[in-house]
Amino acid sequence: MDRYIKLGVNIDHVATLRNARGGNYPDVIAAAKIAEQSGADSITVHLREDRRHINENDLENLLNNINVPLNLEIAAKQETIEIALNNQPKSICFVPENRQEITTEGGLDVKKNFNYLKEIIDPILKTDIEISVFVDPSEEQLQATKELGVKTIELHTGAYANAFENKLNIEFELDKLRSSAFLAKKLLLNCHAGHGLNFDNVVSIAKISNILELNIGHFIIADSIFNGLKKSIQKMRTIINEASL
Repeated sequence: MDRYIKLGVNIDHVATLRNARGGNYPDVIAAAKIAEQSGADSITVHLREDRRHINENDLENLLNNINVPLNLEIAAKQETIEIALNNQPKSICFVPENRQEITTEGGLDVKKNFNYLKEIIDPILKTDIEISVFVDPSEEQLQATKELGVKTIELHTGAYANAFENKLNIEFELDKLRSSAFLAKKLLLNCHAGHGLNFDNVVSIAKISNILELNIGHFIIADSIFNGLKKSIQKMRTIINEASL
């Protein structure tokens, strides 16, 4: 294998299913342990303002019970930043957040919110926590991220995933991701990607040479209903490995 792309497995929707009935089942810790035993290089969770899936107790339990790094997605707000600093995950990914959205609808507008983000993120850059921002594949967003002092971007692949599903403008969206990944390398930014990826559309993303990590959640958890979590993760791991040859 010429290179290795890390796979972060997002287990938010295990908590979504648990919260539908209350109680502790399905257990997010058990899911995380299966994920790490099945080839996940990290576990990703999104602590939303409305706690619709993962909550603070989950975060603490995960950090105490898993052996792979935890990547915490949060909005750039003081409340969630304080929670992150108190828990010290391996990494934090700043994402936009809208209470009305079903899922994250786009990348964080770093350029528009630069001054606010600079003020709120600067103190975290002085810690050992690795910071990334979730952005649309756009030159201006990457340039703004570089100026922010953040060393890692996660490209929002949602537009590409929608194009793939609708069989419209696939190459256009793919070219934007390729160009952004190339620019990221030029700017000395680590490049991750994720959102809406599945067994079929992940292949072209994994072929982009500058992408170092993929974060995938909803599809893996949905597929696991039919095939089991271990098999779903192992299949995704195999597809990514083969595509990156």
